[in-house]
Amino acid sequence: MLVSLVIPVYNEIPTLAEILRRCAAVDFPKELVLVDDCSKDGSREFLQQLSEQGLGMLGATPQNRNELRVLFQEKNQGKGAALRRGFAEASGDIILVQDADLEYDPRDIPRVIQPIIDGEADVVFGSRFIGSPRRVLYYWHTVLNNMLTTLSNMTSGLNLTDMETCYKAFRTEVLRSVNVEEDRFGFEPEITAKVARGGWRVFEVPISYHGRTYEEGKKIGWKDGVRALYAIAKYSVKRS
Repeated sequence: MLVSLVIPVYNEIPTLAEILRRCAAVDFPKELVLVDDCSKDGSREFLQQLSEQGLGMLGATPQNRNELRVLFQEKNQGKGAALRRGFAEASGDIILVQDADLEYDPRDIPRVIQPIIDGEADVVFGSRFIGSPRRVLYYWHTVLNNMLTTLSNMTSGLNLTDMETCYKAFRTEVLRSVNVEEDRFGFEPEITAKVARGGWRVFEVPISYHGRTYEEGKKIGWKDGVRALYAIAKYSVKRS
């Protein structure tokens, strides 16, 4: 199966080359779909060069099949909008969300997609809270994540441990049947609610997590938490 890694990019120049090297080095057939959201730190120019020269410019050691697609947003719209564009352009049998920082390890991807390959799942969430190594950081972020996951579970009927995780993998048919509306981080509760509403088979697997600090470039903030609460309420009403 060809796996499309949809990678939204916004001001990620410190980590962008390394995450692409790590993605290319994992041994499964893949398509890297990079969507630049009008970066201002040189990421956009880097991706333009990458689209012309290919993965070879990274000094990477690609394993298996590696295809590359680079897309550019005309204006900054947010992670959800970048994902929406990437999902529409992806051509793989499985589509997985990959952040452009180094918080999530591409070596975990084979574990995440395995239930889909085995025919057991339509959607897989990678959980940071069920047994794998993770960097210990912000306590109140964990409290908020647990609260959002609990509220999402209450309205969706699922029993996830990590609704806000980046690593979500889908059979492509699932995403083709879903209209992503959220432009920013409200994407996470929205897609969770719509997957639940569709009755798709959902699995959860453990993943490692190497969180970064705000000084290291972390972008999510309290406003995104408020929007996530709004999205949970909005899409639970639509579900009912």
